[in-house]
Amino acid sequence: MSEIEFRDAIKQALDEELARDERVVFFGEDVAAAGGVFAVTGGLQEAHGPRRVFDTPISELAIAGAAFGAAVTGLRPVVEIMFGDFLHLPMDSLVNQSAKYWFISNEQASVPLVVRSAVGAGGRFGAIHSQMPVPWFQGVPGIKIVCPATPRDAKGLLKAAIRDDNPVLFLEHKRLYSMKGPAGEPGEVLPIGKAEVVRPGDDLTIATAMKSVHDALAAAEELQGDGVSAEVVDLKTLRPLDLATVRESVVRTNRLLVVEEGPHTGGWSGAVLGQLAEDALEHLDDVWRLTTADAPIPYSPPLEDAFLPTAERIVASVRERLGLAAPSNPVTSTV
Repeated sequence: MSEIEFRDAIKQALDEELARDERVVFFGEDVAAAGGVFAVTGGLQEAHGPRRVFDTPISELAIAGAAFGAAVTGLRPVVEIMFGDFLHLPMDSLVNQSAKYWFISNEQASVPLVVRSAVGAGGRFGAIHSQMPVPWFQGVPGIKIVCPATPRDAKGLLKAAIRDDNPVLFLEHKRLYSMKGPAGEPGEVLPIGKAEVVRPGDDLTIATAMKSVHDALAAAEELQGDGVSAEVVDLKTLRPLDLATVRESVVRTNRLLVVEEGPHTGGWSGAVLGQLAEDALEHLDDVWRLTTADAPIPYSPPLEDAFLPTAERIVASVRERLGLAAPSNPVTSTV
């Protein structure tokens, strides 16, 4: 199977869906002429024309409002909010209009729109361009939150999001844009709301999403040398959560570590632990989570590296929890 960069997988999904369905439109700040601040969407306007792909003024609320209006009048808009840190600006349109319209219309009208946004730290973007906004939307009924970790998932899940009749928040970790991986089958559409065991194991389940999946895989490889067989579950979608897959894993391993790039207070990892405690407490010998601190994200490279739940921190957390001694050659992340 051929390999593709994460950013190209996103572009291919947009290109294919624009070609497949004339109702799909794509707009946002600098997405057309400039090709996107992360060089994801170049060439789409040339391929599909300025009525289907176009730039907007610098107003996130206007972008979201236009997307809502387009969606309820027959189009299937995809919009880009350049950085996830700015998703609080269109909150009214997304939370009080788009997410509620199907309900308040007595199930007569859907809102098929997708909001793409770059999220995550580790790229030296500072405190207001590096946040993970999942908790802002986690408690909002009517919005789906998709968080791919690989190029295949980025393409297949974005295609699914565009075809979904509900508002979908599609989050792209900026540290993954240059990552290469299998492209998947031609035209493949992956199901929203389905997690995947990406590494089998017997002693510990590590559940996580986005870039942290790759950190968890690196940590699991290191822990294998300690005699710890770690199973890694890529959640892929944080609303809805596929707790059934996590539960099946926990029934086998009896231990659960949830890794979240985001603050400890109010994070989605707490929801995973809480729901698993309600449903599978008898299978849990140990359960904990690894997050970032309740603090703004540092700009200083050494401080930012220490702030994040990296592969090194995952390994250290597991060793401390299981009472294992650290070797002389620690693990390092490759993503």
